Order: sequence, then structure tokens, then C-alpha cells
Amino acid sequence: MNLFSYIKEAMESLISNKMRTFLTMLGIVIGVAAVISMLSVGEGASASITSSIESMGTNVIYVFRDNSVTNSQALTISDANALSEINSNNFSSVAPLVSDNREVSFSGNSITAQIYGITPEYATVRNENISYGSFITDAQVEDRATVAVIGVDIANELYGTTSNIIGNKVRIGNYLYTVIGVLESKGGSTLGSSDNQIFVPITTAQSRLISWSSTKDAVDQIYVSATNTETIDAAINEITSVLKSRHGISLTDDADFQLFSQETLTEAASSITQILTIFLGGIGAISLLVGGIGIMNIMLVTVVERTKEIGLRKAVGARKKDILTQFLVESLFIGLVGGVIGILVGAGISAIIKSVASLGNTVLNPVITSGSVLLATLFSVGVGLLFGIYPANRAANLEPVEALRTE
Repeated sequence: MNLFSYIKEAMESLISNKMRTFLTMLGIVIGVAAVISMLSVGEGASASITSSIESMGTNVIYVFRDNSVTNSQALTISDANALSEINSNNFSSVAPLVSDNREVSFSGNSITAQIYGITPEYATVRNENISYGSFITDAQVEDRATVAVIGVDIANELYGTTSNIIGNKVRIGNYLYTVIGVLESKGGSTLGSSDNQIFVPITTAQSRLISWSSTKDAVDQIYVSATNTETIDAAINEITSVLKSRHGISLTDDADFQLFSQETLTEAASSITQILTIFLGGIGAISLLVGGIGIMNIMLVTVVERTKEIGLRKAVGARKKDILTQFLVESLFIGLVGGVIGILVGAGISAIIKSVASLGNTVLNPVITSGSVLLATLFSVGVGLLFGIYPANRAANLEPVEALRTE
């Protein structure tokens, strides 16, 4: 017999028991759909987190106070100014900031927003652009001006528009601020929405909004923009040396601050999402194995039901190889077709997950890669082959006389 004959007989046998074939195939469909959808969610989450981190700026180094160190000193604007005054080839811009969550309001409308006290350098370091108006200036920082640059979500919530609002007032805490600019929309991400934020001069925030530190000019963190990716390590070493000197810490002692580069954060996020993807894929693979057990059970039942047919075929000259191949082709067919359908179902589930995430203002685009499709296909075919070997071998080893005598 040739391959076409095996396939033809396998299809005839499977079609003759449509419900049984469907239920057997259903296990494979569910398993493959689970693998595809979960891998795609993992890939999508990884891409979204990486994109969110990269959108924060290019070659950014983050400097935080290390509160785990005894008697650690707060970072200050003076620390940031000391870094800015260095004529370094390793980093270019330095941007200190303070932040707090506050309710902001205008004419009866209100919304809770993240308030950032910043300097003009923040726009360069974090790639912030203005759609309308202007950004915070050095003069406004010096004068502790009550001005604000707002995100598009804030503008839409408070004013119902992003146009013609320059010069309007917004209340933050107990003070009124004049809107001088509207930020360019970046949309939401897995790290939150960048459109729900307000920028004010850092000196204004320190004097009117922030009360968490008794240290004069204290800041939450300092952002430093490295010249390029090759100078990040050198920039980190230089920043560490300067801040240790200012904080009275010897070069051999542990610092009372921590530094992270954007590259480090991206690598850490990628590592976490890869583990998540493997974990999710493993759960889907378990479902696929359950489907494989279903194939074996049904094929064993089929062997018992077709014992007399097998005996008759062997009596008229069918070889052991022919019987073995016949049952293996049936198992492979169930695995392959179930795998294809499962891929389509998995793609549909991924689309539903994307829609549900968008309803919650979360950007999550599940990514179905060629690798995941190939893996799922090979896995489904492999499951069909693996769990079909035992029933096929059992059928092939039936003795013709005993098989024909079976009632």
C-alpha cells in the first residue's frame, strides 16, 4: 500500500465514527489552543514591557536612594547639580525629580494624577514632547512658579479638550496652577499611562506639594542620560564616584544609593517575561498531554472494536507493517488536524485577550510567532505519534486466527 491509500483508509475510518473522532480531537484542539494563546500573551507582555521601558528615554541611568543602608543620605538637587557641572564624555543630561499622587480639579471636575516636580532637562532625558504650549523653563524653576504641563488624559477629563486650554487654571492641593503646556500623547502601557501625569517646577513641588523628607532640596531620584550605550558602564562608575564623594563615603565602602541602567531594567524585564512565557507554555503543554492520553484511549478502543477486521486483513495478506502504519496514520491525522484547528482557536483567544486588555486601558498585543506555531504543530503531531504507537503495535501483533475468532 502507498501513503495515499493509508491516508484514504484512515479518513474513512475516522469519518465513520464522527463523534468519537471529534471528542478525541477536541483534547488536542484545547491543548494547542492553550499553548498558542499563552505563548502569545507571554510574547506580547514581553514586547509591551520592553517598549514601555524604551519609551522612557534613551540610555537612561536611574539613581535611587538605598533605604536599606543605615543612615543613608537623601539624594538632593545639589547632587544633581554637581553631576551636571562635570564636563563628562560619558553622560550628557541630568534630571532630578520628586513625585506624589494628588487629586487635581477644575470647575467641578477632578481626577487623581501623578505629579512630578522636574527641571527642563527632564524632557531631554525622558523623551517628553509638547503638543501645545511650552515646557517647564529654568526661570520658572528659579522663581518657584505655579505653572503646570499636563497630560492629555488630564486635559480631556478636566476641560473636555486638549485645545485652547493654555492659560487655564488647575487646582493641585491648595494652590492654583496655570496650564502652560499639554504633553504629546504616549498612550497606556503595562507600566501605566504616561498621559495621566502633571509636571510642575521641582522647586514648586518641593515647597508646596512634597512633605515626605526633612532634608533640604531632597529628591526621589535622579535620571542621567548616558552619551550612548557604550558609555553606560563608564557613566555609572563616574556617577558613583561623584556621589560617594559628596556623601562622605569611601570608594571601597557600599554606597547609600543604587544605580540601574535602562539596559539592566530591559534585561531584567525580559528575563521575567521569558520565565512567565515558559510557565504559561508548560501549562498549555499539560493540556496537550491530556489530549494525547485521550488519543491513546480511543485508539485502544478502536483496536478492540476492529479486531475481526484486522484479522481478516492479515488473513488475506496484510503485513504487520501495513496494520501498524494504518493505525499510526489515524493517530497522526487526529493530532495534525487537531493542531491546525487549535492554532486557529488560539489565535482567536489571543484576539479576545487583546480586546479585554484594551477595555482596561492596558496595551497588550499578544504575538503569535512562527516559532510558537511550529512548536505547537510539532508537539501535536508528536503527541499523536507517541500515543498512537502502543495501540498501533497492539493491533499489528494480533494473530489472524485469534482475531477472526473474536466475537
